[in-house]
Amino acid sequence: MVLPTDNTPLVGTSRSKSNASELLQFAKLVFYSSPANYLLVFVPLGIIAGALEFNASYVFWLNFFAIMPLAALLAFTTEELAKHVGETLGGLLNATFGNAIELIVSIIALRENQIRIVQASMIGSILSNMLLVLGCCFVAGGWGRVQQQFNQTVAQTMSSLMCLAVAGLIIPAAFHATFPTPGKHGDALLDQKILSLSRGASIVLLLIYVLFLVFQLYTHKQLFDSIDSEVDDTVDPEHTEQPEMSAGAAISLLVGFTVLVSICADYLVGSIDDIVESSGLSKTFIGLIVIPIVGNAAEHVTAIVVSMKDKMDLAIGVAVGSSLQIALFVTPFMVLVGWAIDVPMTLYFSTFETTVLFISMLITNYLILDGESNWLEGAMLLGTYAIIALAFFFLPDV
Repeated sequence: MVLPTDNTPLVGTSRSKSNASELLQFAKLVFYSSPANYLLVFVPLGIIAGALEFNASYVFWLNFFAIMPLAALLAFTTEELAKHVGETLGGLLNATFGNAIELIVSIIALRENQIRIVQASMIGSILSNMLLVLGCCFVAGGWGRVQQQFNQTVAQTMSSLMCLAVAGLIIPAAFHATFPTPGKHGDALLDQKILSLSRGASIVLLLIYVLFLVFQLYTHKQLFDSIDSEVDDTVDPEHTEQPEMSAGAAISLLVGFTVLVSICADYLVGSIDDIVESSGLSKTFIGLIVIPIVGNAAEHVTAIVVSMKDKMDLAIGVAVGSSLQIALFVTPFMVLVGWAIDVPMTLYFSTFETTVLFISMLITNYLILDGESNWLEGAMLLGTYAIIALAFFFLPDV
């Protein structure tokens, strides 16, 4: 038997050390992809609290903070996977998984027949992006600057699409208000009509969303070149072309993070009824103000950071583009999911909610149509959001 001398390399040990080093570097790459990842400590705490059936308040808030870093990690792995599949399919991936948190939470809530939570979170996500995120961008980027400019044509296109999307949510409410309901079976007939209208309108909105992707990625791609160039400028040039992880690793992480989000979202949604009873908060307020903060946390940070760097085309694309995805894709998609699982999810929102949505769309479109922004316009948007949040805080569930 030949014993290894001091000069004889231990192949197995060297290889294991190399694998351990690569694994450590990979873990660092993923962990340091977002400042929100420091909140990952809440993931096991939230799952344990839910599994052991702790107090509803602990379950809700621990899983609330657990979903924030998972949302950031989903966004990071989606971007990495998009680098492997090309710009077209990458755009579809970003559009789909960019709102993965809202989709997962909404599907779980629909499965538990929490239609009120789903509807409120859809409206809340639109308002959060249009008013809160865009307002923070205008304030953060405009402070110390006289004006900031962005692509007016792209802004007008997104404004027009937002008008269409809001119309798709307002028309069912107007239909409900004007529909005659004679006889004792009138309410059932009205509900069926609203359900049929919502499903038909959802198919139309999804079709418009697909056409918008074709417009953005193919026929009028040059209009969005400035946004794409700003995305490249925010990334280290050494990593602009090549992905930092393999496609297999990105897919594995995407699946793993999605499973974790599903578990945390399941516990979070399951604790909402107890939270409503114990805290006095309405389901509408929780769904419209609290839950959108979870799903949009990563987008909030991204939009504010790039606006401070005077990259307003990208900031507008993140804030208004996310609102468009919720209104044209996620909301109608949830109606069709409800159709598939026999849950009567509709596009009919209350008169107050549709009025608030219309006012928010109006003021946002008015402020971005000129292609310029300043910090005072951001303060206007934030003030509008604060008033709306106060109104929903005092509005009881019906």
